[in-house]
Amino acid sequence: MRSKFIFFSFFLFVFTFVNIPDSFAQKTKRAALWKSLNTSSNIDTTSDDYYGGNAIRYDDYVYKKNIKTVELRDESFLLSKAILSLGSEEKLKLSFDDLDADLKNYSYTLIHCNSNWEPSDLMPNEYIDGFLDNSINDYRYSFNTLQKFTHYNVVFPNNSLRITKSGNYILKVYQDNNPENIIITRRFMVFQNKISIESNVTAASIIEDRLYKHEIDFKINYAGYQVNNPYADLKIVITQNGRWDNAKTNLKPVYVKDQELVYDYDESNVFPAGNEFRVFDIRSIRYHSERIYSVKTDTSGNHVELYTDEKRTFKRYYSQPDMNGDFLVKVQEGNNSEVEADYCYVKFFLPYDAALTDGNLYVFGGFNAWKCNNENLLHYNPTRFGYECTLYLKQGYYNYEYVFLKDGEVAADETLIEGMHYETEDDYTIYVYHRQAGTFYDQLIGVKRLNSMKQF
Repeated sequence: MRSKFIFFSFFLFVFTFVNIPDSFAQKTKRAALWKSLNTSSNIDTTSDDYYGGNAIRYDDYVYKKNIKTVELRDESFLLSKAILSLGSEEKLKLSFDDLDADLKNYSYTLIHCNSNWEPSDLMPNEYIDGFLDNSINDYRYSFNTLQKFTHYNVVFPNNSLRITKSGNYILKVYQDNNPENIIITRRFMVFQNKISIESNVTAASIIEDRLYKHEIDFKINYAGYQVNNPYADLKIVITQNGRWDNAKTNLKPVYVKDQELVYDYDESNVFPAGNEFRVFDIRSIRYHSERIYSVKTDTSGNHVELYTDEKRTFKRYYSQPDMNGDFLVKVQEGNNSEVEADYCYVKFFLPYDAALTDGNLYVFGGFNAWKCNNENLLHYNPTRFGYECTLYLKQGYYNYEYVFLKDGEVAADETLIEGMHYETEDDYTIYVYHRQAGTFYDQLIGVKRLNSMKQF
């Protein structure tokens, strides 16, 4: 651990600027820098790639540029996934920042979806008990930050809204009581365990993949629960570290034994193991943590430059603790991270001999909902011989990796830059959906979480 060096000039600057209104010049400089992050000769920023029109997407999506740091988690656990047990006391908490720093009229509603994340045929009053649309009234203004913002929270289910059906859901946030003026959509799931799942993660069965991939084998026991046609009525989804782009779907049982379904494939249930995630820590910008090369502050905001990264494709596996791609908003010099954590321009650089021609590289992780979009696209700099980008992130602890998205593909490939090792620790989740005869929606009747290093 390197010794920590305190920047006294930084203290003086923060003391001077955080408690006074922005001047016109400050706002202009910050706006110019923000615009530069969203403009590049290599991409078409007018395309509907990240911030687009208000046509709803049944996915994790942000529709307005002023909305940042969207989180949907279990209220009781900061690093949890967005999933609820039907009829339990569990609650989800949605939080986000509005960089306009004013007060807006935001509301939310829920949309029930089938196993493919398409709207189901249920009417809202068939899966919601209470008001179908609710206002978001919990808001606070940022405190002692250079970037002014308004922080919003909402916790549900609550006295005004209760969920009565299991399955996939979209949480939709919209503005000014206009459901067409969409701000955010976020996926979450509600399950009701009606079957049991026995599972384990092993190295791949195929010899040439054993050192690089994980195989998820499992059995479903549905004793006491009626399944007329296991091959047609059940739908299986397996996700890795909360990603949906590389999810395994439409798995059918290899064979049926009494009331037990066996899913023991050699290829269909195999994931590249990847590598442990890269990390950086900006919970404090008063000193340099391990991966921080420089920190400076000017009238446009806080600027953090990370140490130059390196390609890890053929490097040996190195074990290090991580959060499997997640992130944690946190500020050390404050009592309430939600409103006291500031924003930083974080600069990434990855050396690369020549620009790739058949796809693009992205900075990837839970911080941007595992998306490849204009915001986290890396641009090739021929003078530095490498890829670079700058992200505007709230203070905290972040996991990330570099992924390659080939033209025309959906699933991002982390192995090109990060490599893959079967020793890598990954989280997996098995979802079992069932559409009963005579019904018009997919129930989520089983969820199993497992880890490549330990079983839950």
